[in-house]
Amino acid sequence: MSTHKSLIYLVCVATAGCIATLTAQQPSPMIVVQPANTAPAAAPAAAAPSSGESAVAAAIKTLEQVKAANDATLKKQEAMLQQLDELQKAAEQLKVFSKRV
Repeated sequence: MSTHKSLIYLVCVATAGCIATLTAQQPSPMIVVQPANTAPAAAPAAAAPSSGESAVAAAIKTLEQVKAANDATLKKQEAMLQQLDELQKAAEQLKVFSKRV
């Protein structure tokens, strides 16, 4: 009789393991969230310039626009890093003061 109970227990454990494995392998839906503070991507030129010089000029203009957008992003990031540093210093001071009490 004890062999019969062991067999039932083993089957139940194996079934539970299979069920857990099957539900764990379900793919989760992929959600893509765009960053809130991004500059819009530079739109490509609608018409291709006819001469080589105008193509180079257009490429330079596009690169300058991209550089300006990158500079603006870097300034925002630098300001954010300064704010984070200030918050970290304030948190450290609060931690020190809380130990004194």
